Parts: sequence; C-alpha cells; structure tokens
Amino acid sequence: MLTIVTERTVTARRVPPAQLAGQLRDAITRLNRRVRQARPVGDLTATQLSALTSLRLAGALTPRELADIERVQPPTMTRIVAKLEGRGLVRRTPHPTDGRQVILAATEGGQRVLDQFERARDEWLARRLTELDEEERDTLRRAAEILQALARD
Repeated sequence: MLTIVTERTVTARRVPPAQLAGQLRDAITRLNRRVRQARPVGDLTATQLSALTSLRLAGALTPRELADIERVQPPTMTRIVAKLEGRGLVRRTPHPTDGRQVILAATEGGQRVLDQFERARDEWLARRLTELDEEERDTLRRAAEILQALARD
C-alpha cells in the first residue's frame, strides 16, 4: 500500500507495482537533483565530484577502473583526474605490480572537499525535514530503511 502525503494530510490507496516504481523513480530523481543543487559554491563539476566520491568509496583505483565505474571513456577520465590532481584532490602512486599503471586515491584535501559538500547537502535536507511533522519524519525514516534494503545487491 502506498501512503501519499499531500498538504499534510495522509491518504492510503493501493497502487500497482509498476505505477509505484514510476512514482518512486520520479520522486527519488527530483529529490536527488535538489540535494545535488544544495552544495557549496565552488568550481568542481558534478562529474569531478562523482569521480572523487568513487575514489573515496573504493579507496584506490586505476584510471581505467575509475572510468568504468563512472561510465566514461578513459580519455575523459584522464581529463577529470588531471583537474582533480591539479587542485590537490587526487594523488597518483605507482601500481604495486604493473609498472605501466598508476593507482588513484583521494587526498586529505579531497576528503575535506567531499565532507564540505556532504555537510551542505545534509544541512539543506535537515532544514527541509524540520518543515514536516514527527509522523511524516517517522514515515521517511521507515522509507529510508526500505529504500536501503531495495538498493542492496
């Protein structure tokens, strides 16, 4: 059963899974877009932020692995990494077993930049959540748990 929140009133109605899938996808996409807009003013592009985030999550990757994760061509990733490296946000180290390769990792400066972006996004969302009543926030807490479970591999 889907609970629809409109103007602080809650109504329940049955929605077929295919229709619910579309509604969820749309809501998640719109919220994600809005959260991404709530970031500190800076000159990092969304693509650069995404690559830096992937390095933070993975720990260290080859440029090819990073390109594959980010779904871009290696020459594109080379340009992205060069900009991040130029700002001191990414470092290259020799690959331990393949002298032709390098390993990329986020620097402490890169970690700090990501922390600032995450903090700005969390602050924006927290402010918006204060506009909801306790029951609505509890519904979102439960929805977050369900969405986490859906996202598991």
